[in-house]
Amino acid sequence: MKSDIGRENVIYIHVTLIPHLSFSGELKTKPTQHSVKELRSIGIQPDIIVCRTEKPLSLEVKKKIALFCDTPLEAVIENRDSESIYEVPLQMHEEGLDEIVVRQLGLRTEECDLSEWKALINRIKTRSHEVTIGLVGKYVSLKDAYMSVAEALNHGGFENDCEVEILWIQAEDVEKEGAEKLLNAVDGIIVPGGFGDRGINGKIAAIRYARENKIPFLGICLGMHCAAIEFARHVCGWEDANSTEFNPETKYPVIDVLPEQREIKDLGGTMRLGLYPCHIVPGTLAAKVYKQEVIHERHRHRYELNSNFREALAERGLLMSGLSPDKRLVEIIELPDHPWFIATQFHPEFKSRPNRPHPLFGHFVAAALGYRRGGCR
Repeated sequence: MKSDIGRENVIYIHVTLIPHLSFSGELKTKPTQHSVKELRSIGIQPDIIVCRTEKPLSLEVKKKIALFCDTPLEAVIENRDSESIYEVPLQMHEEGLDEIVVRQLGLRTEECDLSEWKALINRIKTRSHEVTIGLVGKYVSLKDAYMSVAEALNHGGFENDCEVEILWIQAEDVEKEGAEKLLNAVDGIIVPGGFGDRGINGKIAAIRYARENKIPFLGICLGMHCAAIEFARHVCGWEDANSTEFNPETKYPVIDVLPEQREIKDLGGTMRLGLYPCHIVPGTLAAKVYKQEVIHERHRHRYELNSNFREALAERGLLMSGLSPDKRLVEIIELPDHPWFIATQFHPEFKSRPNRPHPLFGHFVAAALGYRRGGCR
């Protein structure tokens, strides 16, 4: 179609809230009418209005919105509250949103097949097991900071017929109260990414607790850095081991910036970003998880495991199971004498999808479920 401002193949979809007044049982359309009026004042006429609502929209309400907003009746779409966000695509399909968009854009498409998605919804609703994962981070007061990690854990649960309950644990609380007190009821521990030294010792304590008590552990980016530091301090005996991000004067900088970045003063835009290949060492847990020799994962970091300490760490049992193609950078570390302990320099959560869980999260949740069934806690 051609929009009011002369651009082809543009559809304006206005998402609005339809308040429900519980004392009168009414759904109020005035806020939607006013918001559309404001859009028109800047030259935008919505082609479709998606109405967020906790109660079903009657035909009368839809007609009222269509009339006062100058929108076709069929383009007034109900978006009712659902138990799961993953039900929304099916709801939008039932309301005909996809057909309207395809028709107005003049697209040629095959018949819609949502059987895979419907099977996913069925799996979500019929899960018969549950696990508790302790997420130890520094931003847990704002859970959205870890939304991609939380969703990836849920994806792993879908694959394992398992409800994943996340126990949100402030890393600084671990420093004050101890790992055993806060983590004794979990089936798995995850330390996600982040920046800065706040809460670092709490994360390291949580990782030590996972390592010593054989609890499934997954570390991501900063979580890998903390795992390497924990191993260096408590297995290698290097009490001063640290990252130069936290202590530039440490005697054992097991985590450091790349040599070519040490002289950079203006750090903006200098992180290692984007998709990079990683070669998996055969016979490792990483090889079992990925079932591939070469993987591609997304990165967002500046600090790396210091190659000057790789040999010494390996001699004491830290396995570098994923390397860059030139073997210069360590992408994955793990502990062979632990049931399930792995940490990655990259962010696997970025590639996880509801119907295609990232293999690391699928295996991690499976390991946590095995730990729970084994009665280890």
